[in-house]
Amino acid sequence: MSNRMNRRGFLKATAATGAGYWLTASALSAGRAADTPNEKLHFAGIGIGGKGSSDIDQAGALGSVVAICDIDEKRLDEKAKRFNTAERFYDYRKMFDKLAKQIDAVTVSTPDHTHAPASMMAMKLGKHVYCQKPLTHTPYEARVMRETARKMKVCTQMGNQGTAENGLRRAAEFVQAGGLGKVTQAHVWTNRPIWPQAPQVMARPKGTFEVPEYVHWDEFLGSAPERPYAPGYHPFNWRGWWDFGTGAIGDMGCHTANMAYMALKLGLPHTISAEAGDVNSETCPSYAHVLMEFAARGDMPAVAWHWYEGKKNGKHVLPAPELVKGQKKRGDKEAAVFFEDNVWKFARPGQKGKEVSSGSFLVGEKGVLFSPDDYGAEAYIVTEDAVERLTGKPEKMPINGGGDQGMKNEWVKAIREGNPAIAISNFDYSSMLTEAILLGNVAIRCGEKIHYDGEKGAVDNSRAVEFLKGSYRKGFEL
Repeated sequence: MSNRMNRRGFLKATAATGAGYWLTASALSAGRAADTPNEKLHFAGIGIGGKGSSDIDQAGALGSVVAICDIDEKRLDEKAKRFNTAERFYDYRKMFDKLAKQIDAVTVSTPDHTHAPASMMAMKLGKHVYCQKPLTHTPYEARVMRETARKMKVCTQMGNQGTAENGLRRAAEFVQAGGLGKVTQAHVWTNRPIWPQAPQVMARPKGTFEVPEYVHWDEFLGSAPERPYAPGYHPFNWRGWWDFGTGAIGDMGCHTANMAYMALKLGLPHTISAEAGDVNSETCPSYAHVLMEFAARGDMPAVAWHWYEGKKNGKHVLPAPELVKGQKKRGDKEAAVFFEDNVWKFARPGQKGKEVSSGSFLVGEKGVLFSPDDYGAEAYIVTEDAVERLTGKPEKMPINGGGDQGMKNEWVKAIREGNPAIAISNFDYSSMLTEAILLGNVAIRCGEKIHYDGEKGAVDNSRAVEFLKGSYRKGFEL
């Protein structure tokens, strides 16, 4: 028997029931930091390659890293050079079995389908959680994550780093203060997918492939249904497969739609519909236009929220040119936003227009709020006569501006002070955003308009029910 087989046999975790973890959960981690603010926090990283590499590095700068976990031994070898005293694991369940009492908080930066199972196990043990976007793989998981974070009173944060941008916070407060008047439409678009999915990939890879020595395939599958290993899933292109990822809307919606969602206090939609191309049971679509309808909220009117992704007949799926009028004629010495050559363009003063590959419009009575990037860091008020940058700092929300590290700083501050609300993208907020975004995938997959009961988390469409929750392999349940 090879050393590799010995290691795998030893590290393969036994299936632990959710009830068992609830019963053994300790309040130690949730309360220790607030009670002893000068004590160093102990972090574990679950998924430490790609985005997970910077996540655990940034958390580690605020405490001590005691464990690193990844299904890829090469990634573990590389990260161990930085955290050479941290214990290494291939299975997060085994990590918690051995080190639960030594861990205060975890970062979860795995493929989407593992976010909720890993985060739920951590929270049930009283651990604070920083989880990458999208928070979950399904709308149902988002609801369960929200409920569990509240029940365990842990401090949480989702990794949509635009939330830390002062520009996003300023824009949200501007809209909420009535700066645009009544806002009835939001339009958000992305340059994703930038990975292969339909129509490039319509079926599972053919042939038999040997699992690389450094990849622990069973742990990669996690809660997903059994399937043989094939090149292309790991480390990046899993995003285009329904079993592992959430496609373009899941990957980028929690970024690019974040400013509009926060500014308009959107909550959960009551109606969702979608037009999408090459819809199939294996991969995410080649293009999609999703429409979500949100009811009035307080003094804010009902909103039609649009999402655009991919290409249809070789052209980007984008908001209509009529949304912004009169801009192209304003001359080259002034800023302008306009539609040209089948793309949206933004010309800064004295510059030619450049394509806006991802961005958003909020359409109000007094003008259109335009953001030319994924993170809402910049915002402009657009009318037929002018394009004016929104300046100033947030007044109600705290000043941050620290980007990705700023997100970790707020999360740790919340832990230290025992106040989950300090982390602006905590699971109360980010789970709602994620739940709403992922309902777009439900509409895409079922191919029919659905009505959603936000209080119950239920749909009126029998075809849509199976896409709300999904299933879990034994041993990887929530």
